[in-house]
Amino acid sequence: MNLAAENIGVAIGGKEILRGVNYKFASGKRTAIIGANGAGKSTLLKVLCLLNEKFSGRVTLDGQDIRALGRKNLSRVMAILPQERDAPQDTTVRQLVSFGRFPHRKFFGGHSAEDDAAIKNALELTNLTDFENRQVVSLSGGERQRAWLAMTLAQRPKILLLDEPTTYLDIAHQLDVMQIIADVNKKFSTTIIMVLHDINHARLYSDEVLIVKDKKIFAAGDPLKILTAQTLSEVFGVKADTFTNAAGDEIIFPIKKLEINSAAKYNLEKISEGDL
Repeated sequence: MNLAAENIGVAIGGKEILRGVNYKFASGKRTAIIGANGAGKSTLLKVLCLLNEKFSGRVTLDGQDIRALGRKNLSRVMAILPQERDAPQDTTVRQLVSFGRFPHRKFFGGHSAEDDAAIKNALELTNLTDFENRQVVSLSGGERQRAWLAMTLAQRPKILLLDEPTTYLDIAHQLDVMQIIADVNKKFSTTIIMVLHDINHARLYSDEVLIVKDKKIFAAGDPLKILTAQTLSEVFGVKADTFTNAAGDEIIFPIKKLEINSAAKYNLEKISEGDL
């Protein structure tokens, strides 16, 4: 399915967040959205699935405005794993994963064989079969993240949106989550759109990268060509170096924050002295 943002603009509390964003997301591919904190990455993700309906422009799915589809129909083909999420204390892993089947159920219907198959498959994909009767609150951070990811996979979405899926996870669990995402994309040709902070995850686990800066798209394209030391300098204000790891992948490593220009530095000094 082809998802496209057309001239998207968003203002929150009178502050402009996004302006004139246009992008066609590659069907069946993994697209990483990156940028500095506050750049509007999560805002864009929420617009793409109507979690935020207060935007100008339009988002289309196979050429049709998603506003015309409505959330119910949209949720049958699109799932999102947001940053903010919560579940009742006594919720088990299986119960949480089953929530992903709600968009597919009839109003008076209960669990179907298709629901059970989707839940079973989602638990297997995230390596949680042995945890299905555990309460979600009893899980480690990495296990809990996989449980929430399993819930979205139970929806069997054609398009999966992920907002910083590895935040607060240790290195091993980060790799677990990124590999599951890669496997889902490969096995089901699921379109993946994910907000990431780790530049190297974006380089190694995405087919395309979209950089948001100054309320609009700063650059987009092949991660290996777009995500360079020069890009990190322009987008994040850091100096970076590159090296090749044992697997032959080029890795970018931030070294230090770049010095701000003298005029800005002078103004900051005056502010600190209470002169402005």
